Amino acid sequence: MLTTSTQLLRLSQGHLNLLETCPRKFQHTYLEQLNSPLDPEHEARQILGSRFHLLMQQREMGLPIDHLLAADTQLQSWMSAFADAAPEIIQTTTNAEVFRESEHYRTLQVQDYLLTVIYDLLIGDNQQAQILDWKTYPKPPDKRKLAQNWQTRLYMYVLAETSTYLPENISMTYWFIQSEGKPQNLKFTYSTSEHEKTAKKLHQLLNKLTNWLALYQQNQPFPQVTEGNKACNYCQFAMRCDRIPKTEDTNTQDTLPNIANIQEVTI
Repeated sequence: MLTTSTQLLRLSQGHLNLLETCPRKFQHTYLEQLNSPLDPEHEARQILGSRFHLLMQQREMGLPIDHLLAADTQLQSWMSAFADAAPEIIQTTTNAEVFRESEHYRTLQVQDYLLTVIYDLLIGDNQQAQILDWKTYPKPPDKRKLAQNWQTRLYMYVLAETSTYLPENISMTYWFIQSEGKPQNLKFTYSTSEHEKTAKKLHQLLNKLTNWLALYQQNQPFPQVTEGNKACNYCQFAMRCDRIPKTEDTNTQDTLPNIANIQEVTI
């Protein structure tokens, strides 16, 4: 277990993605804990996705899942389709040399930050390790964009750093359970060169974060994206960031809270 005399700021892949996309949104969401309520449709999708993850976790642990399937026809459909598409994953092995664990949790300290990852399923033997991740939205994203997502980069990076596996023996596969027709997957292999690139990008981003946090303590906000960025059109903080006109009752500037009082929020 990692021990330290100083409090480490815990970061997930979601935090890193947010930092890279819009530092100011990271400030509002993570440091100031400002969040808008989810719209009912998005919330319903999240709940269904959480149920599928729970289903796969209980199945992997050998717990009964019939009651979960009986209560939800959508889960029945997804599970049946996934069993047909990936029988090698569904059929668990009794080989003692094969490690399998659902919701496998790992941490890695880098600088003054504690990076955290949770693998939906980790399968490994003496030679290779596979990271599996379940996605319940219907359309797989562009593979090149997914390769650059911090989930892909961080998940394989942390495993290489916290195990004896060589980067070349690590892979990560996303399964898109709700894809049209049948579940689809996107697989990424790793390498020493990719590991070195990720390490460089990670340290660069964390160096920026350290600098931004120091300025934030001096009441200076995190940087914003450039004006005209399309992401602002869909951001709940567009008004707060002066990307759209404010009404008269929203002109008061908020005082930036002290970081010592900030609690962790997982994105």
